[in-house]
Amino acid sequence: MKSNLGLSDEVRLEVGQILNQLLADEYVLDATTHDYHWNVTGPDFHSLHLLFESQHDQIDQWLDDVAERARAIGVGAQGNWADLTKAARSSADPGIGLSSDHMLSELLALHEDLVVQLRSDTATALRLGDTGTADFLTGLMRQHEKAAWLLRSHLETEEQETTS
Repeated sequence: MKSNLGLSDEVRLEVGQILNQLLADEYVLDATTHDYHWNVTGPDFHSLHLLFESQHDQIDQWLDDVAERARAIGVGAQGNWADLTKAARSSADPGIGLSSDHMLSELLALHEDLVVQLRSDTATALRLGDTGTADFLTGLMRQHEKAAWLLRSHLETEEQETTS
């Protein structure tokens, strides 16, 4: 059944493309976070293992929310992992053998890249007149800012300890 949400088909399709691209980017972040959760080592193993697990769980929810938003505006949600991986705009180093600092830096960069992209996508959604999606993207951007701050705080602590 066709939706009647006050958005033209063209707007719904354009916003749907934004949301499906976001799914791909979030999927890479999710897989990377899970990889690092499995492979973190070193003196901060326990705290980082728990941090990565918590963030992975959050990202799983964000993925579901993005897919549900795409469905809510009447557009399908791309779910094939191979297609999502190919469509993603970023990537990260595999976790086996990485230092915890490198893992933290990689995840921080992925979150910050998403914040920048979400700012742009929010502006596009507003320009297209989809205030619901703009509001959704703004909320998701704030969540990524918080996740980035938590990762950055771990790196700052480690930098302070090495300079003391």
